[in-house]
Amino acid sequence: MLDEEEVTSAFQNPHALVPSGAGSLAYWRFGSGPDVVLVHGWPLHAATFRRIVPALAESFTLHLFDLPGVGHSAAQGPASFPSHAAALRSAIAALGLTTYALLAHDSGGVFARLVAAEDPRVRALVLWDTEIPGHHPLFLRLAKLPGFEALLLASLRVGPLRRSPLVFGGCFTDAMYTDGEFGELFVRPLLASPTAAAGHLALLRAIDFSFFAALGDVHARITAQVLCIWGSDDPFFPIAKARRMLRDFTRTEAELIEIPDARAFPHEDHPAALVAALLPFLERHAQRPLADAS
Repeated sequence: MLDEEEVTSAFQNPHALVPSGAGSLAYWRFGSGPDVVLVHGWPLHAATFRRIVPALAESFTLHLFDLPGVGHSAAQGPASFPSHAAALRSAIAALGLTTYALLAHDSGGVFARLVAAEDPRVRALVLWDTEIPGHHPLFLRLAKLPGFEALLLASLRVGPLRRSPLVFGGCFTDAMYTDGEFGELFVRPLLASPTAAAGHLALLRAIDFSFFAALGDVHARITAQVLCIWGSDDPFFPIAKARRMLRDFTRTEAELIEIPDARAFPHEDHPAALVAALLPFLERHAQRPLADAS
């Protein structure tokens, strides 16, 4: 069995570079069994899944990418939610998967939904703490203000601000989690590398609330089985609104499991609870061939 330290170390260098349309994406593969693609959110990269990979890799083949402009993947022109989804779609196609499941967090959940809406090979879709149609978190509204990007980077340098509810304090049950390994992997690169910061800020700059409003139409095209997992105390994407979102999935069954006391990044500080919630769902649905799928 893989251990977490081994997995974390593996993210220092990609296992391969996979073609993704205009460029290529850094890629990692772990485990064996039915294929599962994991899609990270903002402002993260594939290493954010390091704490759930060991348990999932016992039963599934895991495929992970750094999305364009972050981690080990170069930017591929102007960033947008549709362009990131297109890059992900192309990279998955390059792997030649027959059927697969998608696991996605935060903005990665938007990209995954766009892929699932167009690809019948997606047998299962797991989303957690991600964008909700018609919901505009305060953080994203503030991101539209002049000077916000400079203020955000400056706040990351100051511990109390970095741990505040509007930055990473809203992501973890204990805000001090930000200052441990998570800080080394995701905060320090943003502060040390203008290129890394630019990659993340480009997607933030591309946020279009009218696009999020239309996600309900995307949900209505998805035929994969859907599981939503939510931190009960997520301050960015409220669980009550997530429950109402389930009715948008009109062509499939959708359910929601709550992780008590968790906030926006449960795979980081509540990994065992997240795996316990999603594993039975994957075991039921990710292995079904297309001919047997309902």
